[in-house]
Amino acid sequence: MTSTALPETTVDSKLRLFWQGTIAMLPLSIAVLPWGLLAGSFAVEAGLTPLESQALSAVLFAGSAQLVATGMIKAGAGLVTMLITTFFITSRHLLYSVSMRGKISPLPLRWRLALGFLLTDELFALCGQQSEKQFNRWYALGAGLSFYLIWNLATLVGIVAGNYIPSLNDIGLDFAVAATFIAIVVPNIKSIPVLVSVIAALILSVSLALLNVEGSLMYASIGAMLAGYFTELGLGGKA
Repeated sequence: MTSTALPETTVDSKLRLFWQGTIAMLPLSIAVLPWGLLAGSFAVEAGLTPLESQALSAVLFAGSAQLVATGMIKAGAGLVTMLITTFFITSRHLLYSVSMRGKISPLPLRWRLALGFLLTDELFALCGQQSEKQFNRWYALGAGLSFYLIWNLATLVGIVAGNYIPSLNDIGLDFAVAATFIAIVVPNIKSIPVLVSVIAALILSVSLALLNVEGSLMYASIGAMLAGYFTELGLGGKA
């Protein structure tokens, strides 16, 4: 999942890197299709217009945050509550940004804005582990933009299908959410602290959900990060 940095002296080299990124992202783009269908159909079921439903994917562009926000809209939650919840759910992107700062900060403003908007879990999984020499803006743009377009296309199909297929949300499409994150997380378990974080997140999220604790996902995320942090401290940062 890494690209080899090539001199950006010709249009052909830029285009080649763009398509390399697109192809590298393709498995995750395909895996997220059911998730996009779910997001679109769920938005329609929650009472949003087709335009509003599509705008969630086009502007917010955050699968888990979209589903949670849509559910809160359906439940009649207030705007402030939705904003705070969405902030916490997407706060991991701040960590992604810090991790990739060395690669992105030297780029012109238009590139920083574009790649910042396109930065998702999937793009971070693809480019986050690349060194500064391996990282290439055109490769990242191809990966991120292709994922964005496919996500919005899947949402559009979900919006249309949601108007014609009853109970579309009850056929198990939500499993795509878990499956996508499993595909992202598992290949990155390369150290003991990361393994401890994953196990802690699994145990806490399931346990708190069974106990009907509000904000269980947020608590599980914080607990998992602390577990990994203290494990790394205990190992002296050698893991």
